[in-house]
Amino acid sequence: MTTDTTGTAARDDESRPGGPADSPFVRACRRRPVPHTPVWFMRQAGRSLPEYREIRANVAMLESCRRPDLVTEITLQPVRRHDVDAAILFSDIVVPVAAAGVDLDIVPGTGPVVAEPVRTAADVERIRPIGRDDVDYVDEAVRLLVKELGDTPLIGFAGAPFTLASYLVEGGPSRTHAKTKALMHGEPELWHALAGRLAEVTLAFLRVQIEAGVSAVQLFDSWAGALSEADYRRFVLPHSTKVLTGLADTGVPRIHFGVGTAELLGAMGEAGADVVGVDWRTPLDVATRRIGPERAVQGNLDPTLLLAPWPVVETEVRRILAQGRAAPGHVFNLGHGVLPETDPEVLTRVVALVHELSTRPVDRG
Repeated sequence: MTTDTTGTAARDDESRPGGPADSPFVRACRRRPVPHTPVWFMRQAGRSLPEYREIRANVAMLESCRRPDLVTEITLQPVRRHDVDAAILFSDIVVPVAAAGVDLDIVPGTGPVVAEPVRTAADVERIRPIGRDDVDYVDEAVRLLVKELGDTPLIGFAGAPFTLASYLVEGGPSRTHAKTKALMHGEPELWHALAGRLAEVTLAFLRVQIEAGVSAVQLFDSWAGALSEADYRRFVLPHSTKVLTGLADTGVPRIHFGVGTAELLGAMGEAGADVVGVDWRTPLDVATRRIGPERAVQGNLDPTLLLAPWPVVETEVRRILAQGRAAPGHVFNLGHGVLPETDPEVLTRVVALVHELSTRPVDRG
């Protein structure tokens, strides 16, 4: 980690008793005793909050990610609303890729769309390295948020090399990832060059966030579940490992998450995470056996169940908390992001219920 004075001050402040480093969220990530199971929601800043929709009206997604004032306000909204145990930085996984020179846009209703998909070594070479100056708006937003959040930890994040590469190769979202898999198997040298370059960009992007003061980071490999374990180990694991182990010296907890990754959980843990996120398809006690005792787990309420009657939601929350007790550390979350049609009040009730059901005396030594 660099000796940037402002970032160092943020880390020193975090180490004080009662600061973010002593929060239930960070303690759970480190597999230490907690006063209650911490909870936050993926995509928590997002589309279910009317105040979010209001502030985002007529502001494009990439523009909103580049405005520290908007990033700060949007990140704080769910913390005010739901009393979650951690905030996650409002951003998008393609922000660092755009900063690296890739011509792309986030199209409403579609997702990231790349103007010129990667096909050749020359395309890979055009993806340039990034530093803090390339994403100074993220650096500024994190510093503002650390001051505003006080003892509440802030989670930084980035997209994993495979998921980013899939967008660049496909040209946008894909259900089959056919072009991506064809490149992986047909031109493995080109694939590894692309994934390696993206790992460098991702690592740099996460370091900017850490040096600005985030208390943990999450690596989203949203589409890794499209792969077999053999393909994951051959084509993906080395590059995710480069990112996660490249952050080991920072001392912040590292979370690794993907969707549909039941058969990949063990391998994903091997990449260097402190916490492995689990989607709703795999019970947490089963996931814990696959991941092993050296890592905490995060998850895993099915987001669609938040639309069901409250007794259904309560039953599922109780089940997940019970299964999470098998893990050496458990961070309650959804198995993927909050759906736009979710009633915000249900999210608030879930947080309160998790806290109520999991509260216990703890030695904080």
